[in-house]
Amino acid sequence: MRIASGRHNGRNLFGVIVDNVLHDHTATFDSALDLLSASFTDTGKAQIAVAAERAPAVRLKELQLLPPLPSPGRILCVGTNYADHVAESDRVQQATDHPMIFTRFPASLVGHGELIVRPQVSSNFDYEGELAAVIGRPAHRVDHHEALDAIAGYACLMDGTLRDYQRHTSQFTPGKNFDRSGAWGPWITTADEVGDPSELHLRTVVSGEEMQAASTRQLIFDIESIISYCSMFTTLQPGDVIATGTPGGVGYARTPPRWLEPGDEVTVEIAGVGTLSNPVIDETPE
Repeated sequence: MRIASGRHNGRNLFGVIVDNVLHDHTATFDSALDLLSASFTDTGKAQIAVAAERAPAVRLKELQLLPPLPSPGRILCVGTNYADHVAESDRVQQATDHPMIFTRFPASLVGHGELIVRPQVSSNFDYEGELAAVIGRPAHRVDHHEALDAIAGYACLMDGTLRDYQRHTSQFTPGKNFDRSGAWGPWITTADEVGDPSELHLRTVVSGEEMQAASTRQLIFDIESIISYCSMFTTLQPGDVIATGTPGGVGYARTPPRWLEPGDEVTVEIAGVGTLSNPVIDETPE
């Protein structure tokens, strides 16, 4: 099942995508999060299927996709979680003993096809393609072997980063949270359709050139470890988004650096999950 949010004829809607058509479930569920929660149970899936039969249908080509969940409660991100990214890093010399966690704010992410903005204050705008896990039930101090049971689905995420702001201090937050500097989507593919999340292939392409390619089997901290660790310090809630890290090949590590510029298009492609593409523009002067 693929769950998406979008805008059509001036109205926001959400629903389930089948054969390039979104079935609008706004008359049945209060929010995209409620729809996601329903998809997490057999009873809910049956309710969704019945509702889809009478739901208005909108073709995807007529829809502006938005972030699948417009206002996720938390967006937790894992830094330097692939060995090749650690090797190319100018800040981390070896893998840490525990996942390196930082946060993004919802305003920093747009949906598939929406414009990503390079801010006026920096041209060191970098790309990072990632797999994001979306929580489906409350999870507090879960064991490693139970962690995947808390995941409702997966999405692509482009963790756009302003490298100079990221490096101002040891904290990542400023460089990761410029408005509209990243993206996620194009939808949430439910976990039952994705299967084993450690066997997914990720690619990041910038204006037609492949920049990153990796298997999620190469994660230093696997998804179970990430979920379990985060659930130790906070109770994860339905709709929380956890970005699992980016592989090697980022722009700042290239010679010369490959920064994102206006006119570029960034694509994050994860087999079995989706393809997220966004054009880059410059911030409009105030």
